[in-house]
Amino acid sequence: MFNLSDIQMRRNGKNILSIEKLDIPTDRFTIIIGHNGSGKSTLANLLSGQQKPDSGKIRLNGRDIGSYGAKELARSVAFLPQRVPESVGLTVRELVRMGRFAWRGTFGRWNRDDEHIIDESIKKTGVGEFSHILADRLSGGERQRAWVAMLLAQKAPVLILDEPTSALDVHHQYQLMNLLATLNQTQNGGIIIILHDLNLTLRYASHIIALKKGRIAFQGPVDGLLDEQRLSDLYQAPIRLIHDPDSRTGKVAVVCV
Repeated sequence: MFNLSDIQMRRNGKNILSIEKLDIPTDRFTIIIGHNGSGKSTLANLLSGQQKPDSGKIRLNGRDIGSYGAKELARSVAFLPQRVPESVGLTVRELVRMGRFAWRGTFGRWNRDDEHIIDESIKKTGVGEFSHILADRLSGGERQRAWVAMLLAQKAPVLILDEPTSALDVHHQYQLMNLLATLNQTQNGGIIIILHDLNLTLRYASHIIALKKGRIAFQGPVDGLLDEQRLSDLYQAPIRLIHDPDSRTGKVAVVCV
């Protein structure tokens, strides 16, 4: 469980994130939504330890996140930013292998367990046929799965991904979300994702956090957000919910222009 209290983040004299209290489960499929500039990526950076709050406390499993060392935090939380680092010259297997650095470091002794974990991560994400291909030659969807394999190799119980579907076509968006949902259900770990797509959120989330102007507008199970007025207020656009038998919630959102 993440516990946030009295969080303030300011840029250029303006509050970009202001959270009095927020608890985020680390065993569910949590999706963070909100309009552009609502503070979603800032929140992801705080949870992953990439940034420190200007004021306030963030605790992970009852412990101040600032007390974790870099390797220790990497063994607890695996983070994929919106703009992933360059993977030039790395094969998919070499990219996935980087996930073990939190446990072995650059000069640590690697063993059979490491290779087994790498093999399993590649298998679970379905990138085995690409394992010896340069990662930067893959399609967007294939490359995203390779990065998720690297996160799995990190063996952290919580995965945080910032807008992992933003550069993908519709087919690969659903493919990636299906993969993450399956991992959440089978790995006994938590997934926390930043998303723009409301319908992907309603289809896959078990827990939702909605931000508006840097503040919490909603937090709770997905069913609690299935309200046309609440969604319209959140996105400042008229939204209607229609029946969709293929959706987990049985609903799909439509913006009425």
